[in-house]
Amino acid sequence: MTRRLVALAVLVTAFAAAGCSIPTQSAPSTVAPSKVPFNLLDPHPSTTTTTQPKAPSYVSVKVFFINGATQQLQAEPRYVQPPAPLTSILTAMLQGPTSAEMASGVFTAIPSNVTVLTAATTAPNVVTVNMNQAFSQIQGTNTELSVAQVVATVAAENGLGTGVIFEIDGQRTSVPIANASLVAGPVYLIQFLSAAT
Repeated sequence: MTRRLVALAVLVTAFAAAGCSIPTQSAPSTVAPSKVPFNLLDPHPSTTTTTQPKAPSYVSVKVFFINGATQQLQAEPRYVQPPAPLTSILTAMLQGPTSAEMASGVFTAIPSNVTVLTAATTAPNVVTVNMNQAFSQIQGTNTELSVAQVVATVAAENGLGTGVIFEIDGQRTSVPIANASLVAGPVYLIQFLSAAT
């Protein structure tokens, strides 16, 4: 009885294996085109490529700070995303010098709570820079130095002959130049030559 059960189990296993085996043939045969899966006959199979997102390219611009030893304007490089609008350039300047620049004696006369609201060309060779109320709170010699930083940064981007009109929350304001007089603008870099390198 046990031998019969063993023989039966072997026979069942053999049939199961035969049903699961891969059919083979002794020579290759031709497959009709209608039986070939879609696109396998395409002489130019499509290629799939993975496109990595490109890192945004940046453009180099100049912003101006103050050299602590000479009290003169000093240009430093910054990188902003194109098309590098003037608002972005001034914002980069308002972020202040790097730790390495500060270690070399460079500082900014503009407090960190100052922001540029808008900066746009409003007349030929004239740019209007609209700052928040914090800009009007700057006092003493820092006021003149702050104005010089803004004017120099604008002139470096738009040309030395560019004048700057200052606004505080959209209202035109007078600012000091190198001789300490207040002017309503436009203010030009030449008026700060004694403070510029």
